[in-house]
Amino acid sequence: MVADPFVHPALFYRGDREYVAATTAFVREGLSSGEPVAVAVPPRNLALIEAGLGRDADEVLLLDMTSAGRNPGRIIPAVLREFADRHPVGHVRIIGEPIWPGRTVTEYPACAQHEALINYAFTGRHVTILCPYDLDGLDPEVIREAEQTHPVLRDGSGEWHSGDYAPQKVVDGHNQPLDEPADFLSLRFDHTNLAAARGLAAGLAADLGFSRARLDDIRLTVAELGANSLDHGGGAGLIRVWAEADRLVCEVSDSGHIIDPLAGRTPVDPRAPGSRGLLIVNLLSDLVRVHTRAGATVIRVYFDLPGPVHGLTS
Repeated sequence: MVADPFVHPALFYRGDREYVAATTAFVREGLSSGEPVAVAVPPRNLALIEAGLGRDADEVLLLDMTSAGRNPGRIIPAVLREFADRHPVGHVRIIGEPIWPGRTVTEYPACAQHEALINYAFTGRHVTILCPYDLDGLDPEVIREAEQTHPVLRDGSGEWHSGDYAPQKVVDGHNQPLDEPADFLSLRFDHTNLAAARGLAAGLAADLGFSRARLDDIRLTVAELGANSLDHGGGAGLIRVWAEADRLVCEVSDSGHIIDPLAGRTPVDPRAPGSRGLLIVNLLSDLVRVHTRAGATVIRVYFDLPGPVHGLTS
């Protein structure tokens, strides 16, 4: 039996010293082997790694995960695959930290599903993706699920295989009905009034002060979700829009069922025919949450309101 060249370890660490020692060693191992290396972590940790690498940092692609991976559904196509696909020959090495103490309870299910889906997206690829987890800053349940989404675990004392590895269990466990909003605007749509669905979302977004460019993103996102409902969700759907805390929320539901777990997470050649709807939604939104089952799908997209985000807790 040939071993899978893809390796996906979780790194459990405590404190800056352990973090820098483990991550810089991982990077330097890759550089010494001639492997392309990318690092996508939150800004504070990015600065720690850059300082720890010294001049070696010039050979590494450094990315702020709070920007590049603000929406967890964006990380596979726009961060991990984008880098790995640029280096189709030889092995590629990436540090990706999609879960940090600043992540919210609304974001976390999408983060956990992302970590599970990495295993499907990279099976057979010559890639190693190391995912750090802060033992002091993260809830024990987050660490428990990391043991289910990563086949290999590491800490300062060594490396071992996870006895709890079960990524599909995490994907399914977070595929749950979404909380009901307290107040919203809604519209049922079909092929005759999809423009009105776009207008409903754009109208509220304009009232909330979004820029013209971001209004275009919101219109396009709703248009793609609506088109998916028309093509794959029974020919009609329901849009609901509202504001909560620091975000605009747009939700589209229909009678479809998303079967492919990597839908919206696979890069598409712009020259190739076919739908890009969910991929566009993931690339443009600040967060995407999905609940899907036979006969019903709800896709909820979030857009951060203009100005700084103040640490959502809902």
